[in-house]
Amino acid sequence: MGKVAILTDSCCDLPREIVQELDIRVLPFEITLGGETFREMFDKTSQEFYDMMEKCPDIPKHSQITPLTFEETYKELYDSGVTDIISVSINSQGSGTYNNSIIGKNDFFENNPEAKDKLRIFNIDSRCYTIFYGYPVMEAAKKARRGAGAEEIVAYLEDWFDVCGIYAVPYNLKYAKKSGRISAAAAFAGELLGIKPIILFGDNTTKTVDKIRGDKNIVPKLVECVEKNMTPQTPYLMIHGRDSTLAREVEKELIKRTGRKAEMYGTIGAAVASNIGPEVVAVVVRRKNK
Repeated sequence: MGKVAILTDSCCDLPREIVQELDIRVLPFEITLGGETFREMFDKTSQEFYDMMEKCPDIPKHSQITPLTFEETYKELYDSGVTDIISVSINSQGSGTYNNSIIGKNDFFENNPEAKDKLRIFNIDSRCYTIFYGYPVMEAAKKARRGAGAEEIVAYLEDWFDVCGIYAVPYNLKYAKKSGRISAAAAFAGELLGIKPIILFGDNTTKTVDKIRGDKNIVPKLVECVEKNMTPQTPYLMIHGRDSTLAREVEKELIKRTGRKAEMYGTIGAAVASNIGPEVVAVVVRRKNK
């Protein structure tokens, strides 16, 4: 019987206790802000990072996880007796990390030819961010613990990534404008008129699918968008940044309409907050048009 290891990166935004409990291997992104560099998830909490963002006018920067880091991690897992590595990476259009995971695999097998018949490495592009892939990575680790084979786990992950999407509303457009998630002109107009976008993240793309005028309309408009696009009677996840108040209000409305509580709450980490800002509310759903 094979031994399956689940590998991912820190943008998955899973809580440290879940990562440790399920023995998920997480490679951290390095974040630089205000002259300080630290490892996401490991060196600072999300709240500590939000506080840094509030005090520093700079836009945070994060680097890719290198092929060498992947190669060394594959070697370590192989030496520990692992027969199948399932490596799930951040959206390949937003980072070179997924491509580096493949380069690292090729380098590993080139430098360890005896491993070719003993180890399989499955590299998966999550096509998105945060607990969009953190949640299924967690479920994949549970499946592996129950004895599921690598093919079954990979099929589960690919189905999730094919179908799901994040509907997100950033309250402050500063970071989305700087990162290119929203054009500078649209962000300026939005700030001037008090308009917030609903952004769909999924399929390696970002797209503004609706606009909200006024803060009081964030909850009803996001709920309307989610209900219109989600597959009925399927799980959904809540995501928030610094404050969970709006996420709780959105969930409360979704419970009324669907009869279901959120399967999980996630707090965005430094990599995602660097691009969309720390003020955000979002919902992950299985899309019915997929």
